[in-house]
Amino acid sequence: MSEADGPSRRKGLPVLTAAVREEPWIFGAALAASALYGVAPVVTSWALGRITDRVILPAFESGETSYAALAAAGAAIFAVAMLRVVGVIGRRVGAGLMQFRLQSTYRRRVAHRYLQLPLSWHQRHPAGRLLSTVNSDVEAVWSPIIPLPTALGVVIMLVSAIGSLILVDPVLALVSVALFPAIGLLNVFYQRRLSPLAARAQSLRAEVADIAHESFDGAVVVKTLGLEAHEASRMAERAEALRDANVAVGRMRGRFDPLLDALPNLGILTVLAVGTVRMASGAIGVADLVQVAYLFTMIAFRCGPSAGCWAPGPVGVGFEEVEYAYPDGARVLHGVSAEIAPRSRVAMVGETGSGKSTFVKLLTRLADPSSGRVLLGGVPLTDVPLASLRRRVVMVPQDGFLFNTTVGENIRYGRPDVGDDEVRGALADLGLTGWVESLPHGLGTEAGPRGEALSAGERQLVALARAYLADPDLLVLDEATSAVDPATEQRLQRALETATRGRTATSVAHRLSTAEAADRVLVFDAGRIVQQGTHEELAARPGRYADLYAAWQSATEGDASRT
Repeated sequence: MSEADGPSRRKGLPVLTAAVREEPWIFGAALAASALYGVAPVVTSWALGRITDRVILPAFESGETSYAALAAAGAAIFAVAMLRVVGVIGRRVGAGLMQFRLQSTYRRRVAHRYLQLPLSWHQRHPAGRLLSTVNSDVEAVWSPIIPLPTALGVVIMLVSAIGSLILVDPVLALVSVALFPAIGLLNVFYQRRLSPLAARAQSLRAEVADIAHESFDGAVVVKTLGLEAHEASRMAERAEALRDANVAVGRMRGRFDPLLDALPNLGILTVLAVGTVRMASGAIGVADLVQVAYLFTMIAFRCGPSAGCWAPGPVGVGFEEVEYAYPDGARVLHGVSAEIAPRSRVAMVGETGSGKSTFVKLLTRLADPSSGRVLLGGVPLTDVPLASLRRRVVMVPQDGFLFNTTVGENIRYGRPDVGDDEVRGALADLGLTGWVESLPHGLGTEAGPRGEALSAGERQLVALARAYLADPDLLVLDEATSAVDPATEQRLQRALETATRGRTATSVAHRLSTAEAADRVLVFDAGRIVQQGTHEELAARPGRYADLYAAWQSATEGDASRT
């Protein structure tokens, strides 16, 4: 790597820098399309204002209009609509083309590099791991390319809209912007009131399901002991509690939802009322008022409660009849429904190809379901702004990817503004201070390209510390302990205990020791969740989990006997 490349990587955007360097023209085209999409609403508001002033008002005053004026108005509306269409298509095609070209390029380079390496190197590295690098790792490295143009387009749209409001009339702009804190504060207050009620309902729903499973699975015991009435009473008590919890959630939503839906409309009426006064005083014209009203409507309904916000803190997760299929039609998930309560630790187990990793991709929105919904805090994932999602949902992948910089820089990658003291504090919380101090240069130790200067287990420790320092509401672990030695696994398990304490956490469990420590286990088989419950419940019950657990115990005991 050249000296010029080194500093660019240390500035925090290595993937984007490499992408621009590799595909500058496609990247530029995608950014241009995003910018076009961003300014399209401002152009639309200007066109609507001019049409109102020059076509609609004269028609009302004279009682007639010309075909030429109507044709011009229609052409203007069609032109600005096509502007947005071109922007949407351009950014999506550009981002997708860029991502796929980069993946293809780097797969060829990795494969070519494999062919150049000596046979002794190949003998030390399993073929499955090499294939995983060529396929999954390369795909994961370039997956952030897709959201970039969309995020930039939203930023440009909001900035250009607010700038246009100020240029048209600073007074109306001030009134418009002042209404947004009220919408945001009410939404935060609502979510804080609703979240405990929704979490209570989720917990009771799980209890009802557990009682039903126990009653059905233990039907012989219940009948032979004559405890039918007892089981019915247990079910009735929890069912009534669930009913009351759902009613409480419904009441809370009934109080706040109408107000949240009405606030943007009340804001529009306020803007129109103030605008009418300003127009009567001669400060603005009709075209200006129409332009401001349109822009405020666009911003209010994009940034209001429908924009997908949830209250700060641990968040609940919901999957509702989720299906997922690859572009070639191969179905991976089939009608998956699950609920994960806030502050709970949930493990996902199953054989390779059962759907666990796809579940994680949908949860982190690295992919979208073919049908069904994924919810975070009761908000559809597709309504959550990607910038907010990336800040509040953090994933630790199976093979912790590290950049070619120091260990300290890798840990603070998600929060480049923090200093060494905060990094050391996070390491102390995780019990990793001694390990870092044992490295040749502590936090200043170079990780090497892709972290190759560290072992697989050490890379996972750095990746976990990076995620912990980011302080997410939801921590997603994709088989974080699957490729580490037993000693590192113990250190990693202790760190995971701290990292997941007090926050919602999901983990794809390759080693079922992770499932043993979880609050709840989801068992996947052939793209479906076939069992769910605690480890103790599932291990004692005949079924897929008991079979997996017995096989894992047998393999663990066999490894121990050989050592």
